[in-house]
Amino acid sequence: MKNRLLSRTKIVFYSMIVIFVLLVVYFAIPFAHEVKRALFPAVAVLGVVFFLLGGALIYFTYKSKVKGRLKVFLLMVGFSAVGVLVFALLHNLVYGLMIYFFGDAFWQGGDEPLFFILALIVCPIVFLVGIIGSLVVLGKKRS
Repeated sequence: MKNRLLSRTKIVFYSMIVIFVLLVVYFAIPFAHEVKRALFPAVAVLGVVFFLLGGALIYFTYKSKVKGRLKVFLLMVGFSAVGVLVFALLHNLVYGLMIYFFGDAFWQGGDEPLFFILALIVCPIVFLVGIIGSLVVLGKKRS
């Protein structure tokens, strides 16, 4: 049972790496506007799948009783993947609520940056650190 959970954890982990690379390619490489617009539905689905795989990775990591540094790195990967969507939604929610309660003039054209920075800068960095750390620990376990 433990071996099967560990293999599921690895499958989810490697799937997340592939999806992350696809998302980075979409956002980092300048495609024509028509191409970006045509690919956006697929990217939206990939974003939701990335979020769900992050939750699955957290669940499988706890259930498989992974220990030590590998557990920390896998949880970093899972929580950062979940955090991207959560913080992006919180960013928009806080922005909308502040405008609703305090009016348009309250923001003066600015935006509440905390959740935005967490979603687009901190979480991807934590994700990369978790990926690299997990790959290093998994590589050491093989040898």
